[in-house]
Amino acid sequence: MQSHIIGIRFTKIGKIYHFDSSGVPEISVGDHAIVDTARGDHLGEVVQLSEKAPENQKGGWKKVLRRATPGDLLLAETWKAKETAALIDCRDIASKMKLPDAKIIKADFNYNGSCLTYLFSHEGDKKINLNKLRNAMQKEYSNTKVEMRQIGPRDVAKIMGGLGACGQEKRCCTMFLTDFSPISIKMAKAQGISLAPSEITGMCGRLRCCLIYEYEAYAKARKTLPKRKKRVVTPKGEGRVIDLNPLTETVVVQLNDEVRGARHSFHRDEIEPWNEREALRRKAAEPCNENCNCGQKKDDQPQGR
Repeated sequence: MQSHIIGIRFTKIGKIYHFDSSGVPEISVGDHAIVDTARGDHLGEVVQLSEKAPENQKGGWKKVLRRATPGDLLLAETWKAKETAALIDCRDIASKMKLPDAKIIKADFNYNGSCLTYLFSHEGDKKINLNKLRNAMQKEYSNTKVEMRQIGPRDVAKIMGGLGACGQEKRCCTMFLTDFSPISIKMAKAQGISLAPSEITGMCGRLRCCLIYEYEAYAKARKTLPKRKKRVVTPKGEGRVIDLNPLTETVVVQLNDEVRGARHSFHRDEIEPWNEREALRRKAAEPCNENCNCGQKKDDQPQGR
């Protein structure tokens, strides 16, 4: 039995939210629908039909109210055209109130203008109170419910757009990232990337989202390679690992009998851990005990050291 849970997106490159479409059974991907949300009725595009119902969220699924009509789509465009003026008004009032710590990023009307949400960012550690600003904007738009919602630096970068830190014409978050994954310094270290801020920091001031793209491949490859400073046995002799190339499955080794700085590259199949080789050598040098079944006669056994 097919699930009535569908995925709806409110912006072109945005997160997918799930709703119960049991009241509108004939809806399909590409249709626009009016849905019930915590911030009132909103218009979104159906991008996903779930054959199997996702895990039920706390409080249950919000409902799909109806299909959007051509009139709804036209109304949404009309209110969208008013967002720039609403943003300018809010910034002017915020400036008069001397709220320099609050940056008003975007004004967002819902499809019928009944709700206006201002997205703002704040970089300080202290919580900022924008109730006065919200009340002032409520007076300006008396027939609309006005809300203030704080967003993080990554969301700001996604909305503002611009060049990527790598030089791309558009940032990844504005082209295809619909959600932000947790990023850590560990990911940069695993890939051998310089930890200089200019190399790992994005235009949002946070660690670059692209650090996660190849992290799993590097992490998987590293599990098959010895760690740095480990002693290994190579076709050219014993040495220590001084560098790793996970994607080519090779290691760089400094041999014991060479001057410092000399480097040799070996594939992982060409080397073996020194401790394993040493353990086998010691075992081979030990005399057999009574339970040994190697087939060697006692007279033929090598004398113990």
